[in-house]
Amino acid sequence: MSTVLLVSSSRHPDQWIVPGGGMEPDEEPSGAAVREVYEEAGVTGKLGRLVGVFEQNKDRKHRTYVFTLTVTETLEDWEDSVKIGRKRRWFKVDEAMMVLQSHKPVHAEYLQRHRITCDPSCGSTCSPSNGNTPSSRVTDNNGLHYVVCATLGSDLANR
Repeated sequence: MSTVLLVSSSRHPDQWIVPGGGMEPDEEPSGAAVREVYEEAGVTGKLGRLVGVFEQNKDRKHRTYVFTLTVTETLEDWEDSVKIGRKRRWFKVDEAMMVLQSHKPVHAEYLQRHRITCDPSCGSTCSPSNGNTPSSRVTDNNGLHYVVCATLGSDLANR
């Protein structure tokens, strides 16, 4: 069974969110995803497939790129844990979707898309390698460990 890593919100520490953040100037979405997950969740790994691009036009007009990352290393102390006391926790995918639904429904949607777009030939989990080649996976008694990370892209009003 695969699990996903959520982090505590910096604004509401009692709520869990998908790690992610903004892109730096001249940074690609994939690079921003890897950097943000390292800063916010203290993990590194192999960047996988693009789960989807989500455009939210209500409050903040932006495009969000969502990727999977297969975790290969977990740091004991990391930037946001030291600076702001951020926490992280592994959840079963269904449990994470329920946790996110009440306060971050779009984050629950990321996980739903992740489940729907998984390669059916892989069973209940999916390959983080865009489906083209086998990828190295960190496994233990709980199975695959993914981070679904989001990066905020360009303002849609400017296109």
